[in-house]
Amino acid sequence: MKTAIALACTLLGTAAVLSAPPADAASKKHAHASSPALTLESVNDANLTTTVGPGSKGAAALRAEILLDRALFSPGEIDASYGTNAQRAVAGYQAANSLDASGVVDAATWKALDADTAPVLAQYTVTDADVAGPFVAIPHDMMAKAKLPALGYTSMLEELGERFHASPQLLRRLNPKTSFSHAGETIVVPSVRPSAPVPGAVKVVVAKADSTVSIVDANGKKLAQFPASTGSDHDPLPIGAWTIKGISRDPVFHYDPSLFWDADAKQEKAKIAAGPNNPVGVVWIDLSKPHYGIHGTPEPSKIGKTESHGCIRLTNWDALTLSQSVAAGTPAELKD
Repeated sequence: MKTAIALACTLLGTAAVLSAPPADAASKKHAHASSPALTLESVNDANLTTTVGPGSKGAAALRAEILLDRALFSPGEIDASYGTNAQRAVAGYQAANSLDASGVVDAATWKALDADTAPVLAQYTVTDADVAGPFVAIPHDMMAKAKLPALGYTSMLEELGERFHASPQLLRRLNPKTSFSHAGETIVVPSVRPSAPVPGAVKVVVAKADSTVSIVDANGKKLAQFPASTGSDHDPLPIGAWTIKGISRDPVFHYDPSLFWDADAKQEKAKIAAGPNNPVGVVWIDLSKPHYGIHGTPEPSKIGKTESHGCIRLTNWDALTLSQSVAAGTPAELKD
């Protein structure tokens, strides 16, 4: 079923999408209140402290997502909407900051988040390198993937989405008059954290219960949290105490159909070139549990919402942050 970087780690297409927690009456009231348009000025307004909870969409939800991302409690792909990943990010941030872990961005949580006073949206000018590509359509079939020299981005919009931790749809909403086709265009983007080491990291904790990967310090305090896909009933998360064996960036994926229970039996072994649309994304963190690892993904919108073939999947940007914060020998606790 799994082997080194030839593991069966792709997302299960038939997996049920997790739903957000039910909204209570108060949350519904806030969710249906009028929300400012998604503009640079409205989202950057420090006075925008509308309660963000189940059903919330728009400027306040976007502001909260970006501040959580910068606080290292990742909501995954930023989309201006409160969903399961945002709820987990909020609850994790609240618990780490001695707040009521309700999962709702209330007044106390806004006060803590707003200690970060930098603008949450910024302007970015598209460069020649951004439009250079090459951009190639990525086929679904593994045998067709194996024919590509690299699995790069399919478009500049996808490339910028990953760089700014945002869904391509959000970038279009923020920039309705932008073509995303040539250098010199100035666009509005989330001002997100760069991939950088998390100081004080001593252990990684993967929690099946809330589909998260966390970095903790020597006292067990959570320093960072990322949404994750952590296996399925067919390929369950290997619960136990493991260690990180090594880290591979821009990994090549060695596809072996005999390792995938749902693979086409007619397919052959194949080598899938590196790139952000590689089946294991841009980084592979090898675990001491044979043939298991933590890695990136070509489909950030599905993280935490669909099942995987056994390994632990993060967005490419969260996987990079994790890879820069750990090393060979770092403990990895995988728990229910």
